[in-house]
Amino acid sequence: MIRVRVATVCGTDIRIFRGRKTMGVRYPSILGHEFAGDIVDTGGRAEFAVGDRVGLCPAIPCGQCHRCKRGAENLCAEGMNFGYEIDGGFAEYVRVPAKAVDAGNVRKLPATMTFGEAALVEPLSCVLNGQEQVNLGFADVVVIVGAGPIGLLHVLLAKLRGAMRILVSDPNANRREAALKFGADVVIDPTSEDVAHRVRAETDGRGADVVICAIGVPALARQATDLAAHGGRVSLFAGFSKGDMSEMDINAIHYNQITVTGAFGLSRRNFDDAFDMVASGRLNVAQLITDTFPLEETARAFEVAESGSAIKVAIENA
Repeated sequence: MIRVRVATVCGTDIRIFRGRKTMGVRYPSILGHEFAGDIVDTGGRAEFAVGDRVGLCPAIPCGQCHRCKRGAENLCAEGMNFGYEIDGGFAEYVRVPAKAVDAGNVRKLPATMTFGEAALVEPLSCVLNGQEQVNLGFADVVVIVGAGPIGLLHVLLAKLRGAMRILVSDPNANRREAALKFGADVVIDPTSEDVAHRVRAETDGRGADVVICAIGVPALARQATDLAAHGGRVSLFAGFSKGDMSEMDINAIHYNQITVTGAFGLSRRNFDDAFDMVASGRLNVAQLITDTFPLEETARAFEVAESGSAIKVAIENA
C-alpha cells in the first residue's frame, strides 16, 4: 500500500474525464497514472520497508500474450494499468497488486529524487518509446508540433539524444518561451506564420528528419507530412479523441518515402531507462511542474490543466 505524495495530471486523464477516451477504462474508476509516494504497508514483502519512497510504473502487462512475447508489452491487450483498470493516483492511497511488485514495477527513489520528479518518469517513458519508434538520434533535425508538457519532454529528450536542431510550433506564447528554455533552437507561432514554409527556410528547403505530433489535433497529422524531408519519419505521438479522423497526403508518403508511425504507452524497459535518466540528473523534469494543488482541489487542478495556462499540474497529498 502506497500513500500517494504527488500525482501529476496527464492530457489522457482529462480526455477520460470528459468522455473522449473510453477504450480500456473501467467505470467507475479513480484516475491518475503518474504518481509517487511512500510505502505504508509492505504486504509482507521483505525487499521493501514502511517509509520507503517509491515510484511506480503504471503498466502491468500479462507477459503471456503474443504481443508481450514479441517485446511489445506496451500493446498488451490483457494487461492492466493504474488509472484505467486499476484505481490510480488521484487518491490518498493506492493498492499495488502483487503481480506488479513481482514484475519490478515499484522502484525505490534515491535521496536526491523528489516525488514530483518520480511522478514525471511515466510521461518521460512514453516520450522515450515514441522517439525510439522514429529512431531519433544524432544530427537529426526535429520538428515538434505542440509545446505542452509532452512536447517539452520531447525537446529535453531529443537534445539529450543528440538532435542537431529542434524546431517547435505552438500558438501559445508562454509555451513557445518554455520551449526555448527547455532547449529548442527555433519556435514558430502557427497563427502568424506558415509552419511548413518556416521549416523549409530553417532547413535549406529540405524539411525535418523527424516530425513529432505532440498534440491530438487531427489536422496536424496531415500537416506533419508537409514538414518531413524525403526519407523523414513522422510520429503521431499524441492521443486523439474517439472517432477522430484525418486526411493524409498519401503521395507525399509514397514518393518522399516518409515513415509514419504511432507511439502508445510505455514498456517496463522504457520506465526503467527513464527512471535512471531522471535519478542520475541527466534530465531536469522538475521544471515542468508549474502549478500545484492539494488533493481536495483536484477538480480545480483539472480545470487549470485543461485551460492550457500551466505546463504540468501536480496534485499533492501532504
